[in-house]
Amino acid sequence: MRVILSARPRKNPFIPVEAEGIVPARFLQPAEGITVAVGNRDRPLTDVFEVAIEGTATDAAGVEVVLRGDTSRVKRVGEYMEAGKIRVERDIGMHCGNFMSGGEIEILGNADGWLGREMRGGRILCHGNASHYCGSGYRGEKHGMRGGYLEVKGDAGDFTAEYLAGGEVIIHGNCGDMPGVEMKAGTLTIMGSCSRPCGNMTGGTCTILGTVAGMLPTFRRAGTAMRESGGISLTRFEGDVANRGKGTIFIRDWQYTL
Repeated sequence: MRVILSARPRKNPFIPVEAEGIVPARFLQPAEGITVAVGNRDRPLTDVFEVAIEGTATDAAGVEVVLRGDTSRVKRVGEYMEAGKIRVERDIGMHCGNFMSGGEIEILGNADGWLGREMRGGRILCHGNASHYCGSGYRGEKHGMRGGYLEVKGDAGDFTAEYLAGGEVIIHGNCGDMPGVEMKAGTLTIMGSCSRPCGNMTGGTCTILGTVAGMLPTFRRAGTAMRESGGISLTRFEGDVANRGKGTIFIRDWQYTL
């Protein structure tokens, strides 16, 4: 079953749309019953999207939802998603994939803040850039991602994988400031550069193949390792000793000043 949602032109496209109802399982029932919040008003989904449905499905795993048009202000798509697939053909708004535990989300453009916030399972692939707090917990939460797989082909912003407690995050480009801060478990790989990674980490593994600016002095050098892919020599650090941490960082190059 394929559900195609084509964004209708809006008089004020800058007003955000809260669309937590856009999950594959919801389309096993008639789409006419789905509502979204446009600003502070609830609207039928069909006021915001043209809906076309092809085929049928007996469960959520057999449903693919395709979003077309300007969806850069559409928030919370895929929230609590458990199965099926969502494909976003352009950019997507904040909180895409909140708390998802299964299924797959593919974003062909860029993703706004908190992509994959506190996800438990499933897969997210963003072909563009991701904004701040990618794979992190919301403000005040003590856990970010606990499971699943999140991959960004471009760059990611500040606080990527903050409070990471499980799962795997891969950033092919650069990250901003403090990726992996408060990391507890899981795996974070940054192919590019970043600054001040993994402060106060207590567990997990982070690999950075670019240059780290502002390397925190509370990590102990603990030898070298060879990355299997590409034969790159990496320096191993353990810490953060400021929090009696036992996490591990592998870094290709670093400097202690920003």
